[in-house]
Amino acid sequence: MILIHKNLSLDEIERIIVGREQVALADEVRREVEQCYTFLAEFAREKVIYGINTGFGPMAQWRIEDDKLTQLQYNIIRSHSTGAGEPLEPMAVRGAMLARLMTFVQAHSGVHVEVIDLLVELLNREIYPVVPEHGSVGASGDLVQLSHIALALIGEGEVFYRGERMKTAEVFAREGIEPLKMYLREGLAATNGTAVMTGLGLKNLLAARHLMAWSLTASVLMNEIAQSYDDLMSEVLNGLKQHEGQRVVAARMREIATGSRRLLSREEELYHAHEEAIFEHKVQPYYSLRCVPQILGPVWDEMQSVERVLVGELNSVDDNPIVDPANRTVIHGGNFHGDYVSFAMDKLKIALTKLTMLAERQMNYLFHDRINGILPPFVNLGVLGLNYGLQASQFTATSTTAECQTLSNPMYVHSIPNNNDNQDIVSMGTNSALICARVVENSFQVMAIHLMALVQAVDCLKIAEQLAPATRDLYERVRALVPVFVEDTPKYEEIERLMALLKNEMPA
Repeated sequence: MILIHKNLSLDEIERIIVGREQVALADEVRREVEQCYTFLAEFAREKVIYGINTGFGPMAQWRIEDDKLTQLQYNIIRSHSTGAGEPLEPMAVRGAMLARLMTFVQAHSGVHVEVIDLLVELLNREIYPVVPEHGSVGASGDLVQLSHIALALIGEGEVFYRGERMKTAEVFAREGIEPLKMYLREGLAATNGTAVMTGLGLKNLLAARHLMAWSLTASVLMNEIAQSYDDLMSEVLNGLKQHEGQRVVAARMREIATGSRRLLSREEELYHAHEEAIFEHKVQPYYSLRCVPQILGPVWDEMQSVERVLVGELNSVDDNPIVDPANRTVIHGGNFHGDYVSFAMDKLKIALTKLTMLAERQMNYLFHDRINGILPPFVNLGVLGLNYGLQASQFTATSTTAECQTLSNPMYVHSIPNNNDNQDIVSMGTNSALICARVVENSFQVMAIHLMALVQAVDCLKIAEQLAPATRDLYERVRALVPVFVEDTPKYEEIERLMALLKNEMPA
């Protein structure tokens, strides 16, 4: 059980979203939320406040009569539940619900505490609203997708419950849950913010951390297979670049490589007299082997930046207007604007595309016998010409990498005015997060094929006993799912099994 205060760390977020750990509201937070609501109820009397007694968006110029205020809050939820496309994965919706919850616990939204209690109930009972993927332009936040979450809160729409898609009213009746009532601005507050793009973004980031870990171990194994010189990960060499990511990547590679009997020492091999005119072993490996710290270093740096943005966004107040009990006022602005998340998702997908390109190039090195000089074409352990090894698997990896490259074009700068030009510049943050999610999935596919190629190369060279303990662990875990193969067999099931390994586990 995690007690919800004002801030969550990424570790706590992962435990809640991925580990489905239950949550509870801290007493002091409950008191602050109740005090904020009480202040707003008093302050709103005889004042014009957006979304309480006015219409929404460009309709804000219309005053709403007192006897219609409750209906107004229901109307924004129902009218904006217009999403289309496939439903978001439950994990992404769980992240969005947590993000909405964390905005409300900051006690600046003026909502009744019942909306928080209901979100906690749905999270703890693993009841997830059906949220279509398309509909948000990322300013006024994720109005459409959040409306689908709010629709479930008021007992309407559909939810995923125990693996089934069901009517919300039926699930609430079965669980004894009372739908949310409208008090002052619960409809607007539930729909107006960056929670969906943030939930999607956190899911992407947590997956990216897995991809980075596997990529580092795979890159060390790649260099072991090629018998590279170990100075590519030298502390002195990489320390001369003033970039934290490069230094971290090189240090992690040194840890992974500890105990290897495959990597060469340049001092022992080359720093003495030689008579050869042409050196059979490469004096310097190809860039996809030698420049891993320089390539994955920026990816690591960007992931740190994305973490700061997303954790900061989750722990922020992102709706409008903002209730300020301390100064006894209500402030109107644009904290719902998703530019931070949109920009972060664009940068993360670019970083992951580069990570995917690195895996594809390392794979190509393994497959290209005239380049590596030590392996049969496509690490084919059968009869050349009769058998084909992983030749066709490269088609999948190459086409998927190419798709990542195209998807890496930025969404952040694709603003289109809408909403009678009230929303004249928008973030497209949810679209950016959705496209990033596609890049993440693609990267898992390419990495899965790369792992198959790596372990086939290990068996071809019969070097398993010479590997570092960390890379030997990778080899054994992959081989447990994909036994060594000589004859041609379909590989789609092995790819799926390896993707599950990459997503659900971390390397040693």
